Amino acid sequence: MPELVVYKSIIVVSLLLGLFVAERYFPSAVVPKAIASKNRMLRNISLWLCNSLVSPFIVLPITFIAVGWGINWRSGLLAEGWGGLLLDVLILDLWIYWWHRANHRISLLWRFHQVHHLDEWLDVTSAVRFHFGEVVLSALVRSLVIVCLGMPLLSVIIFEAVVLTNAGFHHSNVRLPVRLERILSRVIITPAIHWVHHHAIQQDTDSNYGTIFSFWDRMFGSSSKHHRQADMKIGIEHRRDEGENTPVYDYMSVKETVINRKGWLSGVTLGL
Repeated sequence: MPELVVYKSIIVVSLLLGLFVAERYFPSAVVPKAIASKNRMLRNISLWLCNSLVSPFIVLPITFIAVGWGINWRSGLLAEGWGGLLLDVLILDLWIYWWHRANHRISLLWRFHQVHHLDEWLDVTSAVRFHFGEVVLSALVRSLVIVCLGMPLLSVIIFEAVVLTNAGFHHSNVRLPVRLERILSRVIITPAIHWVHHHAIQQDTDSNYGTIFSFWDRMFGSSSKHHRQADMKIGIEHRRDEGENTPVYDYMSVKETVINRKGWLSGVTLGL
């Protein structure tokens, strides 16, 4: 089903472009002058292009192999139809919730994930700003879930499409009617929820880990009590994105020292 990957890519890119245009005509917050820069956006897009060029040779093969090695134990509604698809999306979203949480609690993983959080403003381009090391590690760990649960390729592709689209949505600077966002936030992650996750205060950065559904954070006690503010500082506490003079390859080198990561395996570091 390689054509499904192509269709998914076209649909996702089209929706992200739509959000990109919408946030320029209907912004929720004004970009601070000190941050407003074409270079910032170009850095985010450059990181995405680097990942997009390499992913077909690493991430896609990992996914195809995992699907091919999947344990064939499911039957009935779990094997096909809407029941199986919805269950797969729920399980994969639960997995990505804990994976995201691990990226904040394990210093080894934070070394890669911090590249995403160093962005000092949020818009649709922030949703694709990731270190390739995180992309590969995520694909490897996810492959174990796919193999153990025998997930079909269709479920994985639909999940990826929903994740990427919702990531673009909840990173976006699109202004939504207050009542609509309040209703949506009961089920899915909205900009108001995820912007708090990018607040440059570690207590908020280490909260609101959900990607598609918002109830995981409520269920596992990781919801922030704070609400999005128009003047909320975005980024990492006590850190600055030196991106004006930082080429993309420096973001990919993972040279930064990890600080203030308290949690699982917090002493683990990379000697790169």
